[in-house]
Amino acid sequence: MRVRGRLTWARRTRVGAALVAVLAGVLPPAVLATASAAAGTAVAGTPVCQVRDDRLREISGMVATDDGYVVINDGADDEALRRIFFLDERCAVVRSVAYPSRPRDTEDLAIGRDGTVWVADIGDNDHSRPTIAIWRLAPGSAKPVLHRMTYPDGPHDAEALLLDAAGRPLVITKGGSGTVSLYAPTTALRPGATTPMASVGQVTLPRTSTSNPFLFLGRGVITGAASAPDGRRVVLRSYADAFEYDVPAGDVVTALTSGTPRITPLPDEPQGESITYSRDGRSLLTVSESADQPPGTRPTVLRYPATDAAVPAAGPTGSTGPVASTSVRPAAEEAGSAGDRTWPLVVGAGTLLALFGLGAVLWWRHTAHR
Repeated sequence: MRVRGRLTWARRTRVGAALVAVLAGVLPPAVLATASAAAGTAVAGTPVCQVRDDRLREISGMVATDDGYVVINDGADDEALRRIFFLDERCAVVRSVAYPSRPRDTEDLAIGRDGTVWVADIGDNDHSRPTIAIWRLAPGSAKPVLHRMTYPDGPHDAEALLLDAAGRPLVITKGGSGTVSLYAPTTALRPGATTPMASVGQVTLPRTSTSNPFLFLGRGVITGAASAPDGRRVVLRSYADAFEYDVPAGDVVTALTSGTPRITPLPDEPQGESITYSRDGRSLLTVSESADQPPGTRPTVLRYPATDAAVPAAGPTGSTGPVASTSVRPAAEEAGSAGDRTWPLVVGAGTLLALFGLGAVLWWRHTAHR
């Protein structure tokens, strides 16, 4: 969905500089130094291919297939953009499938074990939708089928979708403060019917310092999700990082709500909203939107090493337990004992930071493109 007042590249740069200036005046130098040191160890992804089709400037969801990728745009005003696009291994569009009716705000993709493509029409920047939707495109079909769902507690903005071991869709809200909610349908989805959902848990994201265009705001939201081909791992992504969880016995909800994730930094992607596993499960693949970026910028599929080590047994939930990383050590470990002292200093900033953060979140919600 395109919203008024969307951030251009130049505006993002100015806003980022302003936020840094404000934080520099509020946070002690030790805090900023620690955050900078941790962010500096993140490694950019390896380019795989560029998407050169001008219809795909706002990619919000991607899944890898045996012969390429499937991608969708964020909600678009142009009918030609409201399609499910199939790409080959070089990121060239080989075909597209139109929706039978207009979707509201398509934000993520998932792929079932039978090859069915699930499109999450779940974006709701204004928190005004009475229903959200899932479109299912069966292998070989020329038309996706619409299924509607409702939240039990009012509208939410969401950008991430997973499938559990039984093929049940799980919707992950975008959040904003580092905590996101999981919702699942209470009964099987039926075309033409509206299925109520239930809240099945919450996930509190680990704190990171990874550099991204939205600074601390970009680290506290979830913009995409994916399952490994073998179902043994799932990953959530923010604008800054990928959080990878082991899935014991196929229980995705338990993995997310009580597991401890490993972190792969995704530094400085322009507006990263998509993530998927490679078909062999060895890599995480991402792609960012390129709209409103410098002229000539193309969406580029990036590759990061995936992890397959068991999650440490210590500490429940990814919110507060120890976090290991695939390419950067935790901030406290990187900075030594000083890292353990930085967060109390942040808390000491108290009211001023809270007021600033609230104002920034409200401003971002009304100006940023999901």
